[in-house]
Amino acid sequence: MDDLYQGLKVMVIDDSKTIRRTAETLLKKVGCDVITASDGFEALSKIADTQPDIIFVDIMMPRLDGYQTTALIKNNKVFKTTPVVMLSSKDGLFDRARGRIVGSEQYLTKPFTKEELLGAIKDLVNE
Repeated sequence: MDDLYQGLKVMVIDDSKTIRRTAETLLKKVGCDVITASDGFEALSKIADTQPDIIFVDIMMPRLDGYQTTALIKNNKVFKTTPVVMLSSKDGLFDRARGRIVGSEQYLTKPFTKEELLGAIKDLVNE
């Protein structure tokens, strides 16, 4: 069991209940504290309250999409160093590039595996 994940606060922002539940289950199994939000607006208020260590954000969401949400997180001086991983059901170069532009550190294609999810956290949380 990797201690890296123990007590780590991970936020998962996705409008799909299935994705939120899947990620939450996988992350809780390794000891993470999981905060979920169904869209960018809900996420932004929760980020301020919970101060997550890493944030996974879906690109395609109603109201505030993943790019806008990431840009808002990265424009906030308190959270600009918080790693953000974009989640997308398409594996497109354009999406990856656009994610980088708004400041995301990584990109995962859905459906992701447990290894991909934990690997992204390991890469970004290990200083």
